[in-house]
Amino acid sequence: MATRSTIAIELEDGTVKQTYCHWDGYLDNNGKILLNHYSDPKKLLQLIKKGQISSLRPEIGKKHDFDARYDEGSVERTWTTFYGRDRGEKGVSSKKFENFAAYKENHQYEEYEYILRNTGEWQVFFYSSEDYVSLVDAIAQEMLDNEMAADE
Repeated sequence: MATRSTIAIELEDGTVKQTYCHWDGYLDNNGKILLNHYSDPKKLLQLIKKGQISSLRPEIGKKHDFDARYDEGSVERTWTTFYGRDRGEKGVSSKKFENFAAYKENHQYEEYEYILRNTGEWQVFFYSSEDYVSLVDAIAQEMLDNEMAADE
């Protein structure tokens, strides 16, 4: 079952660009990958410009077989899989919003919505939050909650 997410960037001029990601959108996967590998706005913008994503990975990578299951050690296993680039689908481009308010008003309501704000801070909105919160804080809170649950 998919855990869907969106990935966005707020540019210096205030506009927001956003794309969809189908698989593994939860904090412990996409959240950590974005925080650890896509905090550079230039790299994140390159990712978003490629359009809708099937599986997010640490690297944007190159065109590869959409359906292949690569071995643990293969370089392709670290590459993001896109619907357009890797499967040839049409109509899967990223979206653009006039500003953050327009983005919030017209967002897709996926389970997790990640955005790199123009302040350099990653934020996330998810099913149990009332508004966008710090991604670092959300990951830390989830880790704490998991530790507490394991101690019970």
